[in-house]
Amino acid sequence: MDEDRFNIELRKFLKIVGVTSQREIENAVHAAITTGKLKSSGKVDAKMKLQIPDIGLDHVIQGTIEY
Repeated sequence: MDEDRFNIELRKFLKIVGVTSQREIENAVHAAITTGKLKSSGKVDAKMKLQIPDIGLDHVIQGTIEY
């Protein structure tokens, strides 16, 4: 395995995941505030599931996001 290439490809994937996830969360929180589903400030529980079926990876990350 080419460790350098793997590292670069992994970082590219994680950058896409991070940027898209942030945009989706921001849009969803703004929409929920606009419709009254959320207060104008507070926090929400979040859960992210990372799966790579080819290698049997199934990992859940949980946390809280304050807005």
